[in-house]
Amino acid sequence: MKTYEYQAREILKGYGIPFPEAQVASSPEEAESIARGSGGSVVVKAQALVGGRGKAGGVKKAADPAAAREAAAGILGMTLKGRAVRRVLVAQTVPVVREYYVGAVLDRSAKAVTLMASAVGGMDIEEVARTSPEAIVRVSADPLLGLSDYQTRDLARGVGLSGTQARAFRAIVAALFKVFVEKDCTLLEVNPLALTESGGFMALDSKLVVDDNALFRQPVLAAVEDSESEEEPEEIEARKVGASYIALEGNVGCLVNGAGLAMATMDVIKLFGGEPANFLDIGGGAHVDQVRAALRILLHDPLVRAVLVNIFGGITRCDVVAQAVVDAIAAGEVTVPVVARLVGTNAAEGRAIIEKADVYLAATMTEAAVKVVELADLRSAGPDGTASTGEGRP
Repeated sequence: MKTYEYQAREILKGYGIPFPEAQVASSPEEAESIARGSGGSVVVKAQALVGGRGKAGGVKKAADPAAAREAAAGILGMTLKGRAVRRVLVAQTVPVVREYYVGAVLDRSAKAVTLMASAVGGMDIEEVARTSPEAIVRVSADPLLGLSDYQTRDLARGVGLSGTQARAFRAIVAALFKVFVEKDCTLLEVNPLALTESGGFMALDSKLVVDDNALFRQPVLAAVEDSESEEEPEEIEARKVGASYIALEGNVGCLVNGAGLAMATMDVIKLFGGEPANFLDIGGGAHVDQVRAALRILLHDPLVRAVLVNIFGGITRCDVVAQAVVDAIAAGEVTVPVVARLVGTNAAEGRAIIEKADVYLAATMTEAAVKVVELADLRSAGPDGTASTGEGRP
């Protein structure tokens, strides 16, 4: 779960991390009123769950309330990477001496939470890591002992801080780690963390991403989740039925159990010259209604010309998936060719069920991929035999 900047800053403020005063506005008039109450220049920032807002024109400085109104009018309603901006954050500007970066990430290679800091803040940290890796200082917190004092000291020293400034920086790093653990984060960043003319630090922007699997432990965050305005409708519907769905640009629909098998299925489709239309993991133990719902979701894509049902049954039963496919075909919900490969729990029963329908039953994953690519290409061909992309995704 991604959070908006204004949501992340409220969480971090609760842990003692300093931010400039700011309020959310949904109209140019609100932005003007907030700027007037701030008594000085402000920054108007688009609230969207995407990066690169500044480069796309989603962050503008305003010297006075009238300029804030104009900036908000230009930002509200704009589209950033396909997402419409419905709110802006109007924040006081602060005099900045230097910008730093500090963040934490769930580092699977280190099997720990890795904290990072850099004296090169305000920039894309991935670009800094690529061009100047020596500019990023890293420490990994012990999974049992947590973050040690010497590690916060190493980070402060690594970015060139000492004395009072180092102590303030270390306190912010410790607070970030506490937020990361207590809020079940997978990513937490403050960028930039500004050293102000007064000698203190101020967080000017923040990003907080929470593990979806931990939302049951985070009822407050789950309650404010605003993903329905940001995600594709199909992704939302898939999550409601316990599946994971991501639309792609190909013409072969994929219905698979397990993320690893789903990735392998997409790879083998591409290996034999096809293009997957989606990633769809129905998860483990799906029942008939869930499978049918997942099938409807992927068939909603007008680019889909054939469907590959690739099941390696463990908790998931092949006969349940087969029954769902047969029921969907009988109900007229499936209008494209279907290829199925069923292996594992109740595979024999599943194959017996699916043989009753107009489905190509493949014995191996390779055979299934070759056949579904062939069928998709035939369906995609126009009257003159040339390839056609169909209506295209809206």
